[in-house]
Amino acid sequence: MTEQRVSLEELQAFFTRDFPQAKLTIEELGPGRARVRQAIDFGHLRPGGTVSGPVMMALADSASYAAILSRIGIVPLAVTTNLNINFLRKPSADAALVAEASILKLGKLLVVCEARVYSEGNAEPVAHATATYAIPPARPGNGDKLTG
Repeated sequence: MTEQRVSLEELQAFFTRDFPQAKLTIEELGPGRARVRQAIDFGHLRPGGTVSGPVMMALADSASYAAILSRIGIVPLAVTTNLNINFLRKPSADAALVAEASILKLGKLLVVCEARVYSEGNAEPVAHATATYAIPPARPGNGDKLTG
């Protein structure tokens, strides 16, 4: 059975406390899935008036991290080991970005996710990413159980 180990409010508080630079909002959270929003301003743009690739990559990574933590609980040392992204079309420079991520496979030590990034108000994705995360092993003797 798929269970959610952390609430949206708990996860948003974790992101706000431990990643204040992210300035993102977790809009939805379910077991193994997350929807995350990033407001876009001039500082996110590259020459040519488009949202920079690193901004889209960070959002896809953050949404994947949120989806993973929804299942394993707040495990700060779960880290990205691989991120592959395809930029599909030019995002709007005057709209927020939204990323929807979901877990494809949850193992004991690795998790694979996918994320789709959209310009708010547009049904076509501007980017698609896959990410692999490493989950730190549970320490013996402390009762940790990371996968449900």
